[in-house]
Amino acid sequence: MQIPFQIARKEGTPEWIILELQGDLESRTNEEMASKFIGDLHFSKEGTPILIIGHHIMYGKIQDLDKPFVLMHKKKLSTDIEQMDVDDTESQETASSTAGVEYLIKAVIRKKILFKSRPKPIIAVQSATVS
Repeated sequence: MQIPFQIARKEGTPEWIILELQGDLESRTNEEMASKFIGDLHFSKEGTPILIIGHHIMYGKIQDLDKPFVLMHKKKLSTDIEQMDVDDTESQETASSTAGVEYLIKAVIRKKILFKSRPKPIIAVQSATVS
């Protein structure tokens, strides 16, 4: 089976990074987390990833994937039946069976940011006033 591919952008395919969290991420209200803001991702001067979720902070590291992933968009191809003879039913059946699928490559994923340590609480230091 042959699967045709097409790169979405000619000036270069964008690279994405996977964010991997070890463990479970739960909300207090037990509602769906899809399409919700969960936290801030920052990088230190040395390039260490830092994830802040609520009042917790986690430190991660960037790793290369063993095998890169590709983000693809499936596109159905259609044949041009207008060019065929309308009376020829055999060619119409062949045209409908050869209408295939094309995959557009949107991005390549070669790295991941791994957060595997437990989150640490962020504690605000308040200065005590002496009377």
